[in-house]
Amino acid sequence: QVELVESGGGLVQAGGSLRLSCAASGIIFGIKTMAWYRQAPGKQRELVASITTDGKGNYADFVKGRFTIARDNAKKMVHLQMNSLKFEDTAVYYCAGSYATWIGTMPEEMYDSWGQGTQVTVSS
Repeated sequence: QVELVESGGGLVQAGGSLRLSCAASGIIFGIKTMAWYRQAPGKQRELVASITTDGKGNYADFVKGRFTIARDNAKKMVHLQMNSLKFEDTAVYYCAGSYATWIGTMPEEMYDSWGQGTQVTVSS
């Protein structure tokens, strides 16, 4: 079983930056794809970015050029650097892990492990 714990959320003004971190523990051998999802009030959870073991990132169009996902396999951590934050980025951000790889965007149901989430609030 894999445990994922997010940190780094908070309140920031529009245009500012935040760095989210996800620490993995437990039986993590075989986790190939890590991702960040988010869910805003009244909306469905959506993919923000994902990254494979070899560091290849995949981004949702609404964060391209602003967010960067990075993975430190040795430290068992995944980070999401968020720059030029907008009010509409306000959401609970979740870390997710999957034992699978996928060509293109992996379906949400393929993720096996989820964190509890961290709140990001962007003030306008």
